[in-house]
Amino acid sequence: MLTFEQKLAILDSYPQLERRNVSLGRVNYHYEESRHEKKTVAFHLHPNGNGFVYAGLLRGYETDDKGMVNIRDYGEPELRSLLEASITSLSMYIPEAPAPGKRKKKQVAGAQTLWTNDEGHTLTLKPEDDLWYLYAGLQLEMAFETLEEAEEYLAEEGFTQVQD
Repeated sequence: MLTFEQKLAILDSYPQLERRNVSLGRVNYHYEESRHEKKTVAFHLHPNGNGFVYAGLLRGYETDDKGMVNIRDYGEPELRSLLEASITSLSMYIPEAPAPGKRKKKQVAGAQTLWTNDEGHTLTLKPEDDLWYLYAGLQLEMAFETLEEAEEYLAEEGFTQVQD
């Protein structure tokens, strides 16, 4: 387990993070360049060693209801990996998937499309900046150079396009 001072030194080594001292000796770190409403990367780092890092846009981390991971027992490599993933996730714009029933009746060429499989999973395929992005909810799954490549992948994975 890293000490409070070691955690602060690691977080201070990221120039894109802004340190903010809060009550009871705790410290937060904000990422002002975030493309999301969320700007707090590290939350309530405490002299007792406790603290949290935002992972709400990431997979593979056990988070609380606010998307935070407790880093009390993290070592340096794990903490750096989580911080870099958190900053990267906040750097990317990921649009929200449309709510059910809000889809267009007719798909327009170049518009986003919804895809489902037999297990009930839904993915959104959306064109943006000359690429095709595949999302599971807010999570970016993959990016493709062409629509054909994306559709071929989806078909191979057992997904079919939702038709209204």
